[in-house]
Amino acid sequence: MVFVSSRIVFGENAFTEKLVIEDKEFEGFSISVDVAPFLLIRTKEGCILGCGFLDVAAADALDSCAFKVKGVKTFEEMLQAKVVEVSKAAKKKGISVGMTGKTALMKC
Repeated sequence: MVFVSSRIVFGENAFTEKLVIEDKEFEGFSISVDVAPFLLIRTKEGCILGCGFLDVAAADALDSCAFKVKGVKTFEEMLQAKVVEVSKAAKKKGISVGMTGKTALMKC
């Protein structure tokens, strides 16, 4: 379960939320796009869990910790979905394809 401790709205199409998952804080970002929201959850250490819009190859080029889930429209769904793609930096933290988004976030 995700606890939202605060929300900041940017216009009609974007917001950020402070998420608390098992006593760890994360930042959630949502931007409305025509078909589905562009979602990101960022750890304090800088790892990023993203939806299908996330370009993991670009994260690799920047040596950034990133991993992707697909078919999600909420932060809660991101936590339950299986990771489908992982950057090299994320692999070094023990994150792998097939684990849930929540399990992957907790490794960061």
